[in-house]
Amino acid sequence: MNKKSKNTGYIDNSGRIVVSPEIRSQYGLTPGTKLFIEQGTNSLTVRQPITLLKKVYVEITNRCNLGCCTCIRNVWDEPCDIMPQTVFDCIIKSLQTVSPSPTVFFGGLGEPLLHEHVTEMIKQAKTIGSRVELITNATLLNEQMSRSLIDSGLDMLWVSMDGATQESYADVRVGASLDRVVQKIKFFRSARPLSHVPTPEIGIAFVAMRRNISDLPAVMRMAKTFGASRLMVSNVIPYTGELRKETLFPRLLKKTGAKPSQWVPNIKIPKTYNTAEFGDAISEAVSRGWNLLFGGSNLNEENPCCPFIEDGTTSVGWDGSLSPCLPLLHDHTFFLGDRKRLIKKHIIGNVADQPLVSLWNKPEHVAFREKVQRFDFSPCTACGGCERSLGNMEDCFGSSFPTCGGCLWAQGVVQCP
Repeated sequence: MNKKSKNTGYIDNSGRIVVSPEIRSQYGLTPGTKLFIEQGTNSLTVRQPITLLKKVYVEITNRCNLGCCTCIRNVWDEPCDIMPQTVFDCIIKSLQTVSPSPTVFFGGLGEPLLHEHVTEMIKQAKTIGSRVELITNATLLNEQMSRSLIDSGLDMLWVSMDGATQESYADVRVGASLDRVVQKIKFFRSARPLSHVPTPEIGIAFVAMRRNISDLPAVMRMAKTFGASRLMVSNVIPYTGELRKETLFPRLLKKTGAKPSQWVPNIKIPKTYNTAEFGDAISEAVSRGWNLLFGGSNLNEENPCCPFIEDGTTSVGWDGSLSPCLPLLHDHTFFLGDRKRLIKKHIIGNVADQPLVSLWNKPEHVAFREKVQRFDFSPCTACGGCERSLGNMEDCFGSSFPTCGGCLWAQGVVQCP
């Protein structure tokens, strides 16, 4: 639904909230659907039901042709392989029963273009009415691959680009040439059919660090020359001690998980013109860790919120294993502050053994998503850190595996397309 749509509802004679058929269909509001309602100062927010499956991340391979310094591969020891066609067939067969059709996103912890059947898989996903997106480092995006992706019906191509000069780009994307990647993206853009809204759309994903943040304005300008419709910026995940020194968000994590007035002051800003002087004042407030309140709404999230649960997503690994989210798809470690945190993967089941939709609707999986939506976890990112904060097995609120109090996605500092 377009955010500007003016869909309204009303209270019937029995005290029930009645909404339009379009809203019921879009959000899967069937009789008996449980809703999570939050009360604001002057509003009620109804979050989409956790039973609604809207997006499936499909990791068709966890192999990669690069050796990026930001990669999770630097801290794991897992087998790397490609998804068998039979496993992907199981995914598509199960998604045929879902209405409306969820988005299929080709991405995970590998380079999707390494899979020799990637374009055929995209075509399969399109046959069931899904929107299809894919993220790539673009090093394998030659002319033939570009034309194949365009002909497959792909809706959006995301390109990871973490630098605007050959030196800064190669410093992150080890083994890649920025000039060649730029040429390939420009060819991809020109090869698309002429249209006011050409498809596939192009998106740019940028991982921000101390070493490359000064490149962001130039990356924004480059994105415009590519005809990109979206630019997504994420903080780096500090998998290693070296990356811990590159993070830009430590001060923010000390505030999240508590009411702003408890730890830091608020500054309430009126609507105003975006003057340079005003921008300087905002920058000063941010640098001091103040909470910015524009028109009464807090721009710094007070409460953690899982984007994977809120967006109705699930993730499938190359071997068919299904997880609630990308961070729980593989065992790995990362640094939370100056302490190493061990994340154990959480697998619901395998789509080759049970239909994806059945796994999605397993009572224990639904219960977990409800708990994450309430976010009943200890604030591991905000406290000094106890032994329980060194992993996701249990926390000091009594939550059992998997616990999400130390998740950087839930704190809003890391995000995925």
